[in-house]
Amino acid sequence: MKISTIKTNKNRIVGILLWLLLWQIVYWIINKDVYFPSPFSVAISIMSLVKNPDFYIVVSSTTARVFISFLVSALLGVSLGYLCGVNKKAYDLFEPMIIFIRTTPIISIIIIAIIWFSSSNVPIFTGFLMCFPIIWANMVEGIRNTDKKLLEMCKLYNVGKMEIFKKVYIKASIPYLSAGFSSALGIGWKVVAAAEALSLPKYGIGTNLFNSKIYLQVPELLAWTVIIILISYMFEILVKKIFKKIEG
Repeated sequence: MKISTIKTNKNRIVGILLWLLLWQIVYWIINKDVYFPSPFSVAISIMSLVKNPDFYIVVSSTTARVFISFLVSALLGVSLGYLCGVNKKAYDLFEPMIIFIRTTPIISIIIIAIIWFSSSNVPIFTGFLMCFPIIWANMVEGIRNTDKKLLEMCKLYNVGKMEIFKKVYIKASIPYLSAGFSSALGIGWKVVAAAEALSLPKYGIGTNLFNSKIYLQVPELLAWTVIIILISYMFEILVKKIFKKIEG
């Protein structure tokens, strides 16, 4: 392991410990678990949740919704982003729709989705609408920043369109897609959890967040929040590692 990596990890650990200390100090000042539970109380709640057999069903259900919404967003975002990146007319056609989706408040989308879909599908639809514009925009940016001289050389040597797409456009877009996928995945977890909290499917982290709020189980509410953060962070790291391997 490199020295710089070790130093970075040490700094992160120190940072986490400092924030936990600040959290504990604020808890001592307020001194009421119902308003602001201690890190210890939240840790106990996490352990209690993990021991519950339904925990894994809840987490896997939310993870599946995030994965489905992200996968559909990635497939459509990359394909339409490529089309709009190489074709100005296609870009002008799709841009108003993307702007409309991106600027519509999340709460409006969730409420409309509740009317249209079942409680289990609301988070998937909402997650897709939030992730898709991010991936689309990054793909378009990647295509537009492709080396023009390289494209001219490909035309000169009559390189096939599919080869240009795979070896030139996709390769040039990888840094943009890496950033877009990471951002979309992070937002996807937040949006899916928020949609679950409103649509209330039988199994879902958002449903449990809502129930914790209803029964004023604040330590449990924060425990579920920490769980979402940790899972989301792990997925983002996984995506970054995959793209690092692709980049070589």
